[in-house]
Amino acid sequence: MKIALCQLNPLVGDLFGNADTVIRVLHETSPKKPDLLVFPELFLSGYPPRDLLEEKWFIDKNLAAVDKIKEVTRSFSDTGIIVGSVMLSNTVNGKGLFNSALLIYAGEILFQQNKSLLPFYDVFDENRYFDPSPSVSIVKFKGETLGISICEDAWNDEELFIYRRYTSDPIGEMVAAGATLLINISASPFFLRKQNLRKGVMRNHAVKHGLPFVFVNQIGGNDELVFDGFSKVFDSYGNVCCQLPAFREEVVVFNTSEVVSPIKTAKSDEMESLHDALTLGLFDYVKKCGLSKVVIGLSGGIDCAVVCALAVGAFGKENVWGIAMPSRYSSEESVIDARELASNLEIKFSIINIEESFSAFLNTLQPLFKDTQCGIAEENLQARIRGTLLMALSNKFGHMVLVTSNKSETAMGYSTLYGDMNGGLGVISDLYKGMVYKLAAYINRNREIIPRRTIDKAPSAELRPNQKDEDSLPPYPVLDSVLEMIIEKGKSAAEIAAAGYDADMVKWIAKMVAANEYKRRQSAPGLKVTGKAFGSGRRFPLAAKYNW
Repeated sequence: MKIALCQLNPLVGDLFGNADTVIRVLHETSPKKPDLLVFPELFLSGYPPRDLLEEKWFIDKNLAAVDKIKEVTRSFSDTGIIVGSVMLSNTVNGKGLFNSALLIYAGEILFQQNKSLLPFYDVFDENRYFDPSPSVSIVKFKGETLGISICEDAWNDEELFIYRRYTSDPIGEMVAAGATLLINISASPFFLRKQNLRKGVMRNHAVKHGLPFVFVNQIGGNDELVFDGFSKVFDSYGNVCCQLPAFREEVVVFNTSEVVSPIKTAKSDEMESLHDALTLGLFDYVKKCGLSKVVIGLSGGIDCAVVCALAVGAFGKENVWGIAMPSRYSSEESVIDARELASNLEIKFSIINIEESFSAFLNTLQPLFKDTQCGIAEENLQARIRGTLLMALSNKFGHMVLVTSNKSETAMGYSTLYGDMNGGLGVISDLYKGMVYKLAAYINRNREIIPRRTIDKAPSAELRPNQKDEDSLPPYPVLDSVLEMIIEKGKSAAEIAAAGYDADMVKWIAKMVAANEYKRRQSAPGLKVTGKAFGSGRRFPLAAKYNW
């Protein structure tokens, strides 16, 4: 069977635009006479559509988009289309909607397979919107018997997962019913090391059942999520016979009937994948919000340098504006480093000295601040002045402000609400500080883009004389390790201390993580690139008391 793997980037909510993409690809591939075009999960609505699914007008338009595709296929009698769509469940009880894979052929929906396993963990909330499929079926098409599954339906293999979230195995049921070709359409988000995990899951189905397995995944950035594509075809021995690139749209026609030599696939390079994921997620977020230019505060530090380099990779140097905003506590070297970064990247660069504004604030507050010691309030004034200036430039010129805080700072609240937390997107908010340094090394792999001194110098917010991050925080390698055990691994303070860390330090870190939940709730959305990111996938209470 000749199958076109359509690894494409839908726009959430753009129902007719996404339908037009399906129709365009149908026309473009017709000279190759594919038997089947396969698009990702919920391609018509884009994934995730979230509470758009609760609007009747949205569902009506979704069904109209399906009808539009059906009508066009009347003229293409050689080709069927598998596309992910929302469909009505027409049940008396339940949510009233299915997450469906439709096989559209010759003007009709020839077959509809609804998603059986609805993920309800981390960033997934499909139980909120959909009813699970009451059954699993197969369909005969063009000499094959197709077993069509949707994303999570393939992630409950008892041979791979000791702890299984569901009681059923849809893939196994399709094979038992007589499937000869397995097809999985997905909107499977990226996080570090997931690409190899996902490959193992899909490969195991091919090997276990002795059947070819076609996996088509969405690419693109939608809100916090980044989808990497990396679609594949496995032969019945589990060899990869066809592989589409990661983080790029591609349509490839592959004939499952032809004998093809297996592709040698190396494990994904972690830093390359991370870099490409952040670049794609950043580009799509800004573009899909209707903007094309960004502005970044440049302090001379490594976090903003990495974000700025990513932004140039995403939008081009002509669409990135770097702003240095020195205060009385900023070192001369920091401004020089910011200027050098801007020169290396060839971006527009401006300096706004905030001393006059800072003095004006201090003078205004002096009657109320008198007889108090200078401290965190005065430090944060500087960050809030900078945040206000960046937002003013955004309002005036239409640039999105990019937030440059990393995950270590975000976890500990080592950032200023309404100050350096201002902006439209947290680009590296899911990267611990150590990972930021690794990414900086990758960015500099061919030439020095981020100045050497920016990488080598001790991190500092420069909000008071001779300030260093490690005056307030444990050394970043220690802090990152403890934070990972708290956030990603769910360890208690006692368990972490038992692993060799100072018990008092661990308790203090855990306390700070909990105490700053309110800050994170008010922060910009951040790109998710680890297994557990702050944001929609981590829902802790604000007004609460608990002991880690």
